Amino acid sequence: MDFNNNMTEETKTEDVSTAAAANEEIIRNKENEKKLRRRFVSGVLIGAMCMAFVCAALGIVLNLGPIGVDTGSEVMSTETAIKIRKLESLIDSCYYKTEVDKEKERDGLYKGLLSSLDDPYSVYYSQEDLKVFENDTEGIYFGIGAYVSMDNTINMPRISKVMPGTPAEEAGIQADDIITEVNKESVQGLTTEEVVSKIKGEEGTTVHLTLERESQKETVEVDVYRKKIEVPTVEAKKLDDGIGYIQITEFDDVTYNQFVERMAELKSDELNGLIIDLRSNPGGNLKIVCDIADQIIAKGNTIVYTVDRDGNRVDYTCENDAKLDIPIVVLTNGYSASASEILAGALKDYGLAKLVGTTTFGKGIVQSVYDLNDGTAVKLTVSSYYTPNGNNIHGIGIEPDVEIEFDAEAYAEDKSDNQLDKAVEVMKDLLDK
Repeated sequence: MDFNNNMTEETKTEDVSTAAAANEEIIRNKENEKKLRRRFVSGVLIGAMCMAFVCAALGIVLNLGPIGVDTGSEVMSTETAIKIRKLESLIDSCYYKTEVDKEKERDGLYKGLLSSLDDPYSVYYSQEDLKVFENDTEGIYFGIGAYVSMDNTINMPRISKVMPGTPAEEAGIQADDIITEVNKESVQGLTTEEVVSKIKGEEGTTVHLTLERESQKETVEVDVYRKKIEVPTVEAKKLDDGIGYIQITEFDDVTYNQFVERMAELKSDELNGLIIDLRSNPGGNLKIVCDIADQIIAKGNTIVYTVDRDGNRVDYTCENDAKLDIPIVVLTNGYSASASEILAGALKDYGLAKLVGTTTFGKGIVQSVYDLNDGTAVKLTVSSYYTPNGNNIHGIGIEPDVEIEFDAEAYAEDKSDNQLDKAVEVMKDLLDK
């Protein structure tokens, strides 16, 4: 609101005594401003020297190269240090709250630096964020039992999948629900990691979610309790005609062993073909997906290769003598991303599988996590990856061989899965050849 344009005639009309008092107040404010400026300049000089020292030390300890503090050509220049100190002083002296969390201020600076890269996958992890991230990659966490993916068309997070038997399912949360608020706070502009960190929390506590359900054109408000979720990242079952079905929901540290165990169960009986379900799999650990691909693709073949900004190429190659020599069908959708696209892309390039469903998400870049040795870390995009045929699918995705949209209404009505039915149909065609 523009308060200057909303003044009344009464506030515009002042008597002489009021005007005199106002003049005295202006004089006092100017004198205070001069004092504040003198204290600020002194603080800035000290702060600038301190920051210059810290930045120089960081350049040595982290082996990041020299960080300029004089020329203004680097981010942490003298000019930047002075401006940061000025902003901090303004907050300390003018912000309406007297209590300000300095640690959050510092984390905000670091997160802001990473967000300036305009790369949603490059993020700064505070100590709390890092613990959540580490739990995620281990496959164990305290949360509600739902997968969250970013819908880039509306720049809002969606529920991509709900785990059976979890608080999310009990609360009636559905796949494709758009998350608009967590605990009555908007999530607009937040990264997937930030939204997930808000949803997760201590065991036994609850989180309030505001969801937009497009299928029913309604807003849903739910309170969901948090519990320890041991993620079953791989599930398997036997279908008719010796067709095995294996679903991989993400590639965590626990996923490889789960995959080997489930495959052994499927192989204990006649196994004529395998359907691998990667729908709504957001990705995960590059090593884990390569280890799984190594159980399927012949020895010596490249699973994926990465190229960094300097053109350095790293190939990830199969080393296992085993090869899964049966027909394979892979199910994909728009939430199949990253590591799941690596597996789907390799199997498609080598002609080892038919892809059924819809085009994948299109995340063709790789991140590395750098420990900052103080309980915090940075995840940074470091390279692009390419399928064996040299395709970079970033922003494009992988198109299926047989395209079929998921019938959400039919699934909600009777749990029928038209995409899986089509995958079985395609598999039977392959077995008949």
